[in-house]
Amino acid sequence: MKIDTLDLPGLMVLTPVRHGDARGFFSESWNKARLADHGLTPEFVQDNHSLSAKVGTLRGLHFQTPPHPQGKLVRCGRGALFDVAVDIRKGSPTYGKWAGVELSFENGKQLWVPPGFAHGFVTLQPDTEICYKCTDYYNADTDGGIRWDSCGIVWPVQGPFVLSAKDETAQALADFDSPFVYEG
Repeated sequence: MKIDTLDLPGLMVLTPVRHGDARGFFSESWNKARLADHGLTPEFVQDNHSLSAKVGTLRGLHFQTPPHPQGKLVRCGRGALFDVAVDIRKGSPTYGKWAGVELSFENGKQLWVPPGFAHGFVTLQPDTEICYKCTDYYNADTDGGIRWDSCGIVWPVQGPFVLSAKDETAQALADFDSPFVYEG
């Protein structure tokens, strides 16, 4: 497995090796021991899977606050999406900055989004599936979001976007009082 770090401390792109032949391919998408060799030791407790039917479906930017923050290992099961994480850790030298990567069925890449980052994505192909492992269970009381257009993200799809009511009315990053603290 190839593991690359991004400009924001904690974010990593994981690219599993694909072994292919005339039948297709086999890929080990997650291996606890291999990730531990790279200092990544999340304990996953929940897997999520969603389908977005239309190109331009934008979901996010979501997070869960303490005491139930979630780290996520995100991959694309079908189609393609532009996956984004925004640093929302108070005191971080990269607070409010974002990084994005294209995840697709074709490239097999995954994005590790640790707690303390808001996460979102926009679909680049119809019927795109996103699959992700979480380090804590969903908790409605700690569920939060910031507006997708308040962080300077350069989305590779032109709007109008397909948004949920929750995402349309989320607070701007400038109005957000983050409970996450950077621990350097």
